Amino acid sequence: MLLYGRNPVLEALREGRVTEVLVARGVEEAFVRDLKTFDVRVRFAPRIELDQIAGTTQHQGVIAEVEDLSWATVDDILDRAESRGEDLLVVLLDGVTDPRNFGAIIRSAEVLGAHGVVVEERRSAPLSPVVAKAAAGATSYLPVAQTKNLPRLIDGLKGGGVWVYGAAGEAAQDLARTDLRGKVALVIGAEGEGLRRLVREKCDALVRIPTRGRVQSLNASVAAGILLYEAARARGES
Repeated sequence: MLLYGRNPVLEALREGRVTEVLVARGVEEAFVRDLKTFDVRVRFAPRIELDQIAGTTQHQGVIAEVEDLSWATVDDILDRAESRGEDLLVVLLDGVTDPRNFGAIIRSAEVLGAHGVVVEERRSAPLSPVVAKAAAGATSYLPVAQTKNLPRLIDGLKGGGVWVYGAAGEAAQDLARTDLRGKVALVIGAEGEGLRRLVREKCDALVRIPTRGRVQSLNASVAAGILLYEAARARGES
């Protein structure tokens, strides 16, 4: 897989997953020196060649050939929480197909202490270079898993004592009045469509993020970040 963007490439280098790095001529020497601290081949090329390879000009002057990103399992996420002696905090995505939103949610989940992200197999963006770039390296550290059936997974989590909260703009329950301590799963729906009916019904509660502007809905990745921050804050106070 080809990975582009400085943070994602540097994280992949630290993980030892890079076989070659392609750098645009004219990139500052300090960054090139950072790359050369790793035992990997560095090749230089005109920036236009990187534009053509990446299919975008947003590569920040570096492209790496890396091992494909691989899916974790739900058990990996559960084991991660248990091994740390922490209450589970997991993000479930119901139909988030935009790779930039997907990557941004992975980034927020890793930064704010979640143990993983789970998507439904047929209703998600794939793990791609665009996702990895938007995640800014977080895909190297956070388990991202697939499930065949999200409602069934929610039932299983609830059977294990996990409280499941779905984000919904029209919900009566205010996020600020929601106790996000203990084992928690946060469910984020697709942009525009929100959560599917069956997923909504499986949640223990639907919560809303209070808004003041004329636009009544938030981008999925922004909503996920706010919910994750509130969960992290609640756990820090407990």
